[in-house]
Amino acid sequence: MSSPSSVDTSSAPGAPAADPLVDEFLEFLAVERNASPRTLINYHHALTCFRGQAPRFSGWETAGADDFRAYLFALMKRRFGRATIRLHFAALRRFYGFLAHRKNLPNNPLLAVQLPKLEKKLPVVLTVGQMESLLEAPAAAPKKEKQAPAWAAARDTAILELFYSAGLRLSELVALDVEHMDPYDDTVRVRGKGGKERLCPIGPPAVEAIQRYRQQAGVHRGPLFLSKLRRRLTARAVNDLLKKHLRASGVPVPATPHKLRHSFATHLLDNGADLRSVQSLLGHASLSTTQIYTHVTIERMKKAYDDAHPRA
Repeated sequence: MSSPSSVDTSSAPGAPAADPLVDEFLEFLAVERNASPRTLINYHHALTCFRGQAPRFSGWETAGADDFRAYLFALMKRRFGRATIRLHFAALRRFYGFLAHRKNLPNNPLLAVQLPKLEKKLPVVLTVGQMESLLEAPAAAPKKEKQAPAWAAARDTAILELFYSAGLRLSELVALDVEHMDPYDDTVRVRGKGGKERLCPIGPPAVEAIQRYRQQAGVHRGPLFLSKLRRRLTARAVNDLLKKHLRASGVPVPATPHKLRHSFATHLLDNGADLRSVQSLLGHASLSTTQIYTHVTIERMKKAYDDAHPRA
């Protein structure tokens, strides 16, 4: 499946010229809506791609529903996934909402375009046993890698424990500073999507792992998780260390930081946590986003019933 940022305009007759309306829209998102850099990149790409592939494009004010239907058909013909297509049209729809509100555009042609329904895929989660194996992997490594700091295993354990204990997004974890940790009530202050802050409780194993890492690495201020050069650890480095420890643990699931977040939410619900609390812990703006995990727990319950009941 292609991502929104992977759509290219190689088939277009020429690169689209500068677009003041698009520039104004992106500035609006950045300044007034505090949109993330990734959102700005994806939205700019989606708008640019439509302009580059619409053969008769003469302006956003004159584009009609048939132009967007043709664009939809072109994306489907090129076998783009439904989620990618919907993300592209989400950018277009939000742009036309901006034009209607700020530029008094009378008609929104996208209202007449019906998009393919999104396929509902249940999140992949690790079992509790698999999570325990993964959490034990850094300490069980036979020896440290060449040029790796002596505290690397302690750092990796702290990262994995924190992922699982607090359900953080990757971007949230790498942005943590020492000052975001509260040693008195065992919480971490996280800045999530849209710049919204939330307090996440963390359990004793994660607290102890972080304290052990900080003591070994001498981390007292600034970024919480450091590279061997004592700079803030990057998202790519965290992905790489997760892959390494996943291989060592023998867990047969291609886990990512987001799958650890899925596992965090699912295990909470499995053990009786209410949906609203899980929504708050994850930092979801909408309860419907969190509800996908209830389907995971139901499927797990059905499987346990089928495996165990004599008349299943």
